[in-house]
Amino acid sequence: MTSAPCLRILSIAHCAVSRQAGRLRYHPLAARSDLEVHLLVPRRWHEYGRMIDADPPDDRGLRVHALPILLPRAGPMNWYLHFYPGLHRLIRQVRPDVIHLWEEPWSVIALQASLLSGDAAVVMEVDQNIIKRLPPPFEAIRRHVLRRTDHVLSRHEEATSVVRAKGYQGPVSAIGYGVNRDIFSPAGEADGAGPPRRGLRLGYVGRVLEEKGLDEALDAMVRARSPVFLAIMGEGAYEARLRQRVAELGLESRVTFQPWRPPAEVAHFIRGLDVLILLSRSTKKWREQFGRVILEAQSCGVPVIGSKSGAIPDVIGPGGWIVP
Repeated sequence: MTSAPCLRILSIAHCAVSRQAGRLRYHPLAARSDLEVHLLVPRRWHEYGRMIDADPPDDRGLRVHALPILLPRAGPMNWYLHFYPGLHRLIRQVRPDVIHLWEEPWSVIALQASLLSGDAAVVMEVDQNIIKRLPPPFEAIRRHVLRRTDHVLSRHEEATSVVRAKGYQGPVSAIGYGVNRDIFSPAGEADGAGPPRRGLRLGYVGRVLEEKGLDEALDAMVRARSPVFLAIMGEGAYEARLRQRVAELGLESRVTFQPWRPPAEVAHFIRGLDVLILLSRSTKKWREQFGRVILEAQSCGVPVIGSKSGAIPDVIGPGGWIVP
């Protein structure tokens, strides 16, 4: 007896270098008998000043290909210049029915994949939620890729508006981010009650950038009549200026900083908070595209205070509060 034919999918995603993060979303697909799922990730990836080696390609049921990339961190668009010299060979080997791109449509890798796709359908995930004209050659790349795209997976209705404005006329499906509830779960006995602490414990997890609105949190702490503490986990270009601002406001004893941690430690950090904050500021060039940490906090049983930027109000829903 011959087995039923499988739909062969090749997904290209730099976010899936880590098994503890982006790669998790592929495991339910890999468990299906009607799919043959291949995942292409960079062998080494540069992010936030660090080089990350891809986790071993031994995920059960998932065929992971960790290949070298060129231009991992060149140019003003950061990672959007990278591409895989071995992609043509891999496509010939896999013969995919579908090429799925967890990359933005103006990226060089999206252009490379669309040019090499052959008869495969192209499925594109999009996050960009502001209509703006990109500098050459990225605008031309985006329009070419969207013309070749057969289906768009959109993170938010604003992202759908962007691809429509840039010429995409095909079908769109909404897709959010997920959360690993085996890690991001409410506090249990393992966390322990700990010593009693006074005051309101706020926390932030993410890139330390000016657009993330952490200055607003510091200003509010100064005005608050009750003791408020803020713990920050993350790294970014604005950290030095934010530390200086903390000192200027006399908040050194109430604001702490720590670098990125693995997901299990992030979850433990969140469970120690009363409220997580995400006070992103919208600008002409950027607004919050999703805010996955919102889901992680809520999955831990911690509510969120968020701004009105981008998708934040929709993601928070009834699990917190929205402020201007």
